[in-house]
Amino acid sequence: MLQVWALPGIGEISPGDDLVSVIADAAASTRPEEQLRDGDILVVTSKIVSKAEGRIILADDREDAITAETVRLVASRTSPTGHVTRIVESRLGIVAAAAGVDASNTPAGTVLLLPEDPDASARALASGLRDRLGAAVGVIISDTLGRAWREGQTDSAIGAAGVHVFEDLRGGTDAEGRPLIVTMPCVADELASAGDLVKGKAARLPVAVVRGRGDLVGPLDLPGARSIVRPAERDMFSLGSDEAWSAGFAAGAASRGQDDADAFSSGP
Repeated sequence: MLQVWALPGIGEISPGDDLVSVIADAAASTRPEEQLRDGDILVVTSKIVSKAEGRIILADDREDAITAETVRLVASRTSPTGHVTRIVESRLGIVAAAAGVDASNTPAGTVLLLPEDPDASARALASGLRDRLGAAVGVIISDTLGRAWREGQTDSAIGAAGVHVFEDLRGGTDAEGRPLIVTMPCVADELASAGDLVKGKAARLPVAVVRGRGDLVGPLDLPGARSIVRPAERDMFSLGSDEAWSAGFAAGAASRGQDDADAFSSGP
């Protein structure tokens, strides 16, 4: 049976706070049946990791920060009110609006950058909690992402440690005995979304515990969430539709211009 609950007792996080101690103390204060045990998975909102790591900047610097975190522009749109939304690939490989630079649940006048290395942050948390609690727990660091072709957002894993991020079913068979060729659920994202159902955005409950999938918990050197990012050579949607059309039109115009130039230079 899968159980998911929010971990209470975590207050406002400031730069330099020891998240291992904060989470361990909160876990120790829960009911006996909710004490962390082997196989539990903690879903930790990236915001508290960013705050503890001091990834806070002034809101006036937000656009410059987005540019600094960006390695590739995927799409850009300007709303009727003049607001520009940039969908970009960040230096973490994640494609998201504004490179994950976020103003929600932050001190007034500031915005947060994503953790410097979410997988490393997850490993530090998982290692520290395992030592502190004596329980083999996994850690997922989650962030809210939009999705192509679908309205709304879901939480996804941007960092992971001690957790299998995929459940590879390829090579097995379905209920009818047919071979499974491409089935590889991203269980890290599913766990992140499950955690978000109980954490909420305004309840100040930044950590969730998922129990019942201990089969996904393993050593700390398992591949992290960076392995979820699809390599560029297999990305079929690397540009927004308008951007792809513009690039194709420009390439076609350039090719036509070169053909005309070659025809002119060759003479009759």
